[in-house]
This record gives sequence, C-alpha cells and structure tokens, in this order.
Amino acid sequence: MDIMILAAGSTGDVIPFTGLGARLVRAGHEVAIATQPRFETLVTASGLGFRPLPGELRRELKPMQQAAAFIREMGSGAPALAEPKVDVLLVNATTAQLGWQLAEATGAACVGALLQPVHPTGEFSSVVGGGRSLGRWGNRAAGRLALRIMDRMYDPTVRQLRAGFGLPPLRAAAVRAREERAGWPVLYGYSTALLPRPADWRAGLEVVGNWWPEVPADAQLPSGLVDFLHDGPPPVLIGFGSMGSGEGERLSELAVAALRKAGLRGILQAGWAGLAGGDAHPDIRTVGELPHALLFPQLAAVVHHGGAGTTAAALRAGVPSLAVPILGDQPFFGRRIATLGAGPAPIPFKRLTVDRLATALTDAVSTSSYRARAAAIAERMASEDGAGRAVQLIEEWTRPH
Repeated sequence: MDIMILAAGSTGDVIPFTGLGARLVRAGHEVAIATQPRFETLVTASGLGFRPLPGELRRELKPMQQAAAFIREMGSGAPALAEPKVDVLLVNATTAQLGWQLAEATGAACVGALLQPVHPTGEFSSVVGGGRSLGRWGNRAAGRLALRIMDRMYDPTVRQLRAGFGLPPLRAAAVRAREERAGWPVLYGYSTALLPRPADWRAGLEVVGNWWPEVPADAQLPSGLVDFLHDGPPPVLIGFGSMGSGEGERLSELAVAALRKAGLRGILQAGWAGLAGGDAHPDIRTVGELPHALLFPQLAAVVHHGGAGTTAAALRAGVPSLAVPILGDQPFFGRRIATLGAGPAPIPFKRLTVDRLATALTDAVSTSSYRARAAAIAERMASEDGAGRAVQLIEEWTRPH
C-alpha cells in the first residue's frame, strides 16, 4: 500500500514515526512522512519519502499563540498532500483534523497513530491536565473538555480545508464526533508498562507499544563522549528537548551548579534551550542530538522535560529519570514516572532551583528502588513489538476485503 504519515510538532512528536515508517517499508509498503521541512534529513536518512508540511514551532510565541499559528500554517499546506493519492493516512494528534478532511476528499483510509492517550476515560484525567485524578466523572469531563478546546482551535482551518476540497461544511467537533461514531481505528504508540489501556475505552483503540526512532546499524556515539563515559562513574544527563528556549544561559548555570553540589558527573544536552558551558568542568560535557538508545543505558539518571518520547526512552534504558515539566503532556508523564516508582517526583519548571535539582539528583541516583523499577519496566518494554503490532493492525484494518 501507499502510506503517508502526517506527523507534526517537536522532534519528539515526529521521530518515533521514522521507526514505524521503516517497519512498514520492510513489510513491503511505500511510505512517506509529511512533516515540517526541518525534519527532511531525519526522514530521508531512515529510508522514507518526505513530503513538506508547512509550519514551525515559534519559540518566541506564547503556547496558545504558537499553537494557533502552527495550525494555520499546516492547514495552508494540507491541500498539496491530496495528490498523488495514497491508500492510507496515518495521523498523530496534531494532524488528525487535517487527515480526516484529506481522507474524506481523496478516499484514503485514515488511522490514528497517537503518542499520548487523548481519548477520555474515567481512569485518569486529561493528558494535558497535569496528571492529577479528578475522580471517574471528573476525569472523563476533563478529557472531553480538552478535545473541545483543541477542536475550537482547528475550526478555521477545518472550514477552509472543507471548502477547498468541495466538502459539505462541518465544524471540527462535528467531524471528530462523526469519526468516533464510525469507530475510527487508533494505534497508541506507548507501552502498557507506562500506562495500562483503560477498561472503558471503546473497541478500536489499541495500545500497541512504543515506536522507537530508527537508528542506523552503524551509528556510534562521538569518540570523545565514549572516552568521557569510560573515565568515571556513570553521569547524569540533563536536557530539556524543545523546551526552555531563551533561558539557555540560566539553565546551563543552574544545571552545572546542581551537578557540582550533588557531586555528580554530568552531560548537558543542548536542545532548543542551548545548554552549554559544561565543558569548562572536567566532570561535565555538553552534547547535541544523540540517539537515546545508544546513550541512555550508560547513564546514572536522566533529567528531561517529561515528553512522551524521552520518558519512554529513559524507561526503556532501565535508568531512573526526573521530569522538569513545562506544559502540555509533560506534567502528566512526569507524575507517571513517580507513580511507577522509576524516579523522584517531578519539579515544575518554574520552581526549578539549584538546591531542588541537586536534592532530586542525589535522590535519583542513590535510591536503588528507582533503578530496580525502571529495569523491570524496561524488561516489559523489551517484550513488546510496538511497530510490528502496528503494521499488523494497519494491514488488517485497511486492506480491501
């Protein structure tokens, strides 16, 4: 089949689809990823086709302004994806509304491929609601509210797309309701070891396991970093991914001071914040983007922003982690790490200080139960084949009968 994956957002929102796409290619399908231009090299290096989807996450805007601008830009480029036609569209949470309109206009099958649990449930609150349970009724209400807010943001783009495709006018919420009534099939690309499948979800919502980013067979860590890893006790990695932009200098100084106060070796990962300066200290190094699968198993702990991908990568490596969440799903996953016993309680980004971080770092590396729980979760994750199960279900759900 010809399959197009629509995946947009930060690196963590896009990179898992390189692994899923590569697995689909090995199963005999033609696969392209439609995403932001800055991910073109990442996509093509994984052996996948690339289709440009406009839109960049602007670091200078506030979250709601950024989201609105991003949706408008994506919507402006969506009509170009209608040709050449494909058999199957896979969409993530950010692109679902685009994919539904494209599928209706072109006749393609549309399958959800989501990294966060967005369907309402009584078992936990909305993934963007901070992670605190509100009781079964409150959790379901919070989940429905989150979807309504998202759909309102997509309304102008959905109206424009439907008019351009010659489709009957519908609001975004009405399109979602129609898809849910039809039981649109959804793959959830995370592990039940991280979050069990809710018993009150409808049929067709399948938690299959993680889709790990494609890593070339000959990939290696830089030789200087390998030497650093071998020169002493396992270090702690501190990085904030696509978060913390504009605060690089403050965060760098804070991270270095916390590592030194805790007496730990460390690695600063630059990310969008631009962490730097660690190389002035013999026990601290600064690195850029590196495959989590190669680096994380060699660490004492990981400090990260709490995104779904980094959370899963730390658990897969069997190492404790500490989340410093900023927005979106990050508080949810940060709290989940602590609930599972795989790391300390999260420190909200706005409350991050040298003393709090140093104390949490010491806790993370010295509490043996954190590593034991992370290792047990890693063992369960290793028994899952998320991409393989996804390929099986995509073929089952979309092949002509």
